[in-house]
Amino acid sequence: MNVHDKYKPLNFWERTYLPGIIGGLWLTSMRFSRNMAAHILNAVGIKTKRLGAVTFQYPEILRPIFPRLRTMHRLTRREDGSPRCVACMMCETVCPAKCIYIIADEKPDQPQIEKVPKVFDIDLGLCIFCGYCVEACPEDAIRMDTGILEISNLTRNGMMLDMQTMLKLEPDPSRYVKYNEKGEIVSAEYIEASK
Repeated sequence: MNVHDKYKPLNFWERTYLPGIIGGLWLTSMRFSRNMAAHILNAVGIKTKRLGAVTFQYPEILRPIFPRLRTMHRLTRREDGSPRCVACMMCETVCPAKCIYIIADEKPDQPQIEKVPKVFDIDLGLCIFCGYCVEACPEDAIRMDTGILEISNLTRNGMMLDMQTMLKLEPDPSRYVKYNEKGEIVSAEYIEASK
C-alpha cells in the first residue's frame, strides 16, 4: 500500500464496511470448516496431514508450558536459608515498569555480605514480565520459573508480592514440557493434546 493511499477518501462501498465484514466471515468460516473436517476425519480413523485446532479444558486440564516461559517471580535462598539477594538495587534500577521496591538493611553478623533486603516487594499489577530483573541480578537471587500463570486478585494491594511469599515459592516441574536427550518433546500431555 502506498503511503498516500491511506489519505485517499473512501468510496461508498468501502464506507459501508461490508467488504471487511464479508472477508472476516469468509476467513472464519474457512478456518472452522478445515478444523471441523480434520477432527471428523481423525475421529473416523482417517489420518490427515493437517491437525485440527485443540482447546485445553482449562482449569481442569492445565496446558503444559515450556521451561523458558517467564512466570511468577521467586527469590532463591543460600545454603543457610537466608535470601541470596544483597540489595544491590540492580533489578529495581533496570525494571522498565518500576514495579520492584527494595529497602536495604545492613547485616553485621556476616562480614562477606554487606546488605540484605529489609523489604522486597513486586507489584504484579504493574509488572510486564520482561525478565530484565532476572538478567540484571548478579547473585542469581530472583528467578521467574515458578510455573504460576494464574495471577489475579480483587484488589490492587492483593497484587503486591512480598519477600516472604517469594521465598516460599518453588518451581513446579510437573507443569513443564519434558524433553529427551535429543531435544525432542516426550511429555505425554503435550503430545496427546497436539494430536
